Amino acid sequence: MGLIDKLKKGNTSSGFAAIGNTFLAVIKGIAAMISGSGTMFASTMHSLADAVNQGFVYFGSVLAELPATKRFPTGFGRVINIFCMVAVVVVTIMAYETIKEGWHLLQHPTEASNFMLNMIVLLIAFVVDGTILYKAMKEISMETKADKSNGIIRNAFKNSGKASPATRLVFYEDLVATSGALLAIIGIILAQYFGILEADGIASIIIGCFMLFVAFRVGYDNMVGLIGVSAPAEIKEKMSTVIMNDPDVVDIRTIQMIQEGRLYHLEGIIELRKGLTLDEADDIKERVKNVLLRESGIAAVLLGIVETDEIQNH
Repeated sequence: MGLIDKLKKGNTSSGFAAIGNTFLAVIKGIAAMISGSGTMFASTMHSLADAVNQGFVYFGSVLAELPATKRFPTGFGRVINIFCMVAVVVVTIMAYETIKEGWHLLQHPTEASNFMLNMIVLLIAFVVDGTILYKAMKEISMETKADKSNGIIRNAFKNSGKASPATRLVFYEDLVATSGALLAIIGIILAQYFGILEADGIASIIIGCFMLFVAFRVGYDNMVGLIGVSAPAEIKEKMSTVIMNDPDVVDIRTIQMIQEGRLYHLEGIIELRKGLTLDEADDIKERVKNVLLRESGIAAVLLGIVETDEIQNH
């Protein structure tokens, strides 16, 4: 597999977001230097943090898709969690700098210049971040196979916890980025037209607090992922149904599913009908295993087989 093919397997939302936020960080940084706006500085820090994070996460998602090896038999699914934890550190540092600058502006408020430049840049940021956010919402619906009748926005908020770590990160960060752009616009308008110069510092502090929330939420999600988290109940139930649909399977004695990145590893013991030879039972096990591996998101299956004890567990 060539480099381009490997890159195509990466999380598209994070790749798209990294490019978009790099562009925003550049134009916001220029506007912040020209105008001296604290709110614009805070917004620049946010976009810069997002660009670095999402670049890290994109390449992490590429590595996570690499096939299993003899040394790493369960694959590289949790690599994305490590990259997301690095992103959390970056967000936390940027959040601290943003809050510190906001506190300084609150203590020593100054009037920013180039109002129209700041407004144009923030409106561009709102459109770009909003587009990235919408793409992440669509990605959540696709990954979780959510009911389309509920709408993309509702599905995104309802199912974000079930999406891949990379898509969750983009969703949380750009939800805050879009909200932050609106907040920055309000802060600049209050300072320009109502003379409330402290609004610049207050908006910066709030944006920094939003960034800390993202760091906490993403950090928690990925800490759980690194430890090893069970698959969502509905995924487990779906796979149980697939197993029970085999005519020779009588019951499921045990089943366990671990999430590795956006893939799942399934282990279980299934009960087969009585009277089967060892060869027949082994063929049934391979048949069920192959059916499971054809299901979306199932990366590995380990099944044990026993004769039914006629006690229904599932």
